[in-house]
Amino acid sequence: MTTSPHAAAAGVCPVPHGSPIHTDGPRVPLYTEEFAAGPHAAYRQMRRKYGSMVPVELSPGVPATLVIGYHTALRILNDPEHFPADPRTWQQHVPGECPILPMLEWRPNALRSAGLEHTRYRQANLAALTEVDLHAMHATIERVAIPLINAFCADGAADLISQYAFPLAFAVLNEMLGCPADIGQQVATGMAAIFEGVNADKGNAMLTDALHELTTRKRREPGDDIVSRLIGHAAGLDDVEMIHQLVTLYGAGIEPEQNLIVNTLLLMLTDDRFAGNLLGGSLSTRDALDEVLFTDPPMSNYCVSYPRQPILIDNTWLPAHQPVVISMAACNNDPAIDAGDYTDNRSHLAWSAGPHACPAKSAAYLIAQDAIDQLLDALPELRLAVSVDQLTWRPGPFHRALVSLPVTFPKSPPLNLY
Repeated sequence: MTTSPHAAAAGVCPVPHGSPIHTDGPRVPLYTEEFAAGPHAAYRQMRRKYGSMVPVELSPGVPATLVIGYHTALRILNDPEHFPADPRTWQQHVPGECPILPMLEWRPNALRSAGLEHTRYRQANLAALTEVDLHAMHATIERVAIPLINAFCADGAADLISQYAFPLAFAVLNEMLGCPADIGQQVATGMAAIFEGVNADKGNAMLTDALHELTTRKRREPGDDIVSRLIGHAAGLDDVEMIHQLVTLYGAGIEPEQNLIVNTLLLMLTDDRFAGNLLGGSLSTRDALDEVLFTDPPMSNYCVSYPRQPILIDNTWLPAHQPVVISMAACNNDPAIDAGDYTDNRSHLAWSAGPHACPAKSAAYLIAQDAIDQLLDALPELRLAVSVDQLTWRPGPFHRALVSLPVTFPKSPPLNLY
């Protein structure tokens, strides 16, 4: 093992790195309330003890390796040959009732495939997403946001998750996909169960049924929407494949989008650099979004791969067919690259990197920015209703998500939609 130039220059001894393939000792659990309450302190402790590769548990009895080094993460994300995203061998040994299985199990879609199949699915998704009219989306977001704001603006108080960020992200995505309200409600219930890991198997079944119905309707009556474009693509996706493309789109389009909006609002409401912006400060919503994507990305730990054979990386042996999870939050805050300047800096890993990088980041940026701007334009005197240390973060190995974001503001009359 060699000492890095930075460590040598600082006179620091090399860290005694562990080896996840031979880890008999305790693993760091990522699913506890304690971890959710203080992940950044946990990442710092991990870095001191293990270096860039950490033995963790994603759920009780589900071991994995968490990558917390930025350059190591890039190497893995850009090497699908050694780090494929196909989990089928791994999941043969995972109980069906495992609460995180729906988040990790194999699906015939780009996120969980490798090689030619990954290429086929990704090309279909890119083609469908590229045709989304981002100009028209401004009007869509406004049309969704204003009635939501009007529902609580006269109250002087609101929970910005349940009353704004979630219904907005959900409604905008449904419009992009061409999903009617009755199917959308089933999708929302199923997705919530999967992300929370509570009755995840039932949620998965409900979600599958709803997306099959959506696919059937769109085959019968196509429209100008993502689902219809996926169906019409030359890849010739069958009904099962369609369901699993839509699982990915809903999985990426609701929970992470909601968390991006909420985490950015939290920063803007609590940091003087942004709090002033509500009444004319210098830093913009886009600056706040970029900072959150670095410091508190909505998916903290994900981008999972499964090495085909034991592999040595950063002086650590990774076992075959065990999850290797990228910690976007820890990698973005790796002292090796974190200079503390986030303005116009897009080098974070919040959208992943390599062949599995998020194909919808332009739309995701736009939805979050417009959602925040609509809210702050309507209610510029928003304030947190509780102190920051009274906010509760939802436990779970993957997301960075508040339970609620209660705010107060002067009671205001409803806005006109046009």
